[in-house]
Amino acid sequence: MSRSERLFRLLQALRTLPAPVTASRLASETGVSLRSVYRDIESLRVSGADIGGERGYGYTLVEDGTLPPQMFERIEIEALVLGLAEVKQMGDPALTAAAGAALAKIAATLPSLAQQHMLHAVSQVHRFDRRFPPLPDMALIRESCWRERALRLRYRDRKGQDSERTVWPLAVMYLENMLVLLARCCLRQDFRMFRLERIVSAEATGELFRPQRAALLREYLARLEWQQHGHASGMKSAAGQD
Repeated sequence: MSRSERLFRLLQALRTLPAPVTASRLASETGVSLRSVYRDIESLRVSGADIGGERGYGYTLVEDGTLPPQMFERIEIEALVLGLAEVKQMGDPALTAAAGAALAKIAATLPSLAQQHMLHAVSQVHRFDRRFPPLPDMALIRESCWRERALRLRYRDRKGQDSERTVWPLAVMYLENMLVLLARCCLRQDFRMFRLERIVSAEATGELFRPQRAALLREYLARLEWQQHGHASGMKSAAGQD
């Protein structure tokens, strides 16, 4: 692990863990020795991070001098808190962790009054059930979209029939009651919408379709928009949902 990566991990741990954070907890979270934690704390202080505390007590990130202060109106803070809280309720462990980390990073850049506004936001989200169940292949699907890599899917259609498809994954769409993968199906040579809970297994093929994802996704979304507003048959027809 490089020094810069080590310092970034330490700073992120200070942002996200309940304060004060002991050196042993920081060492466990960042995967380094206690000696490295003590040394890196001093490096961060020299760089401008206002870190309170000392050995044997714990550390608190009072002010993060490594990030520029952000100015948000109070309603913008409400929107941020509400949006990230909704993400945390979706049921995807990776997105839940990312939403918490993002909120901590944003809070670290705010003046103290704005931090209080964020802490006491009036917009709240609570769901008694997760909106979507955790899916084992979500990380692979998301990574394949980012890197524009084809996937081989074993897919179970609405009739319960299994088939194998090679697809170019374009985006994951969160609909009201389902998650779907927007993709170009190499078998059909057309756009298709695959319900994620019907994907039995997914495997990376190594085939790249870069740099076509952005253009294909624009085309697909434009087709969905046209179909939805121009015809009564709606999104399902345009998507070619299997």
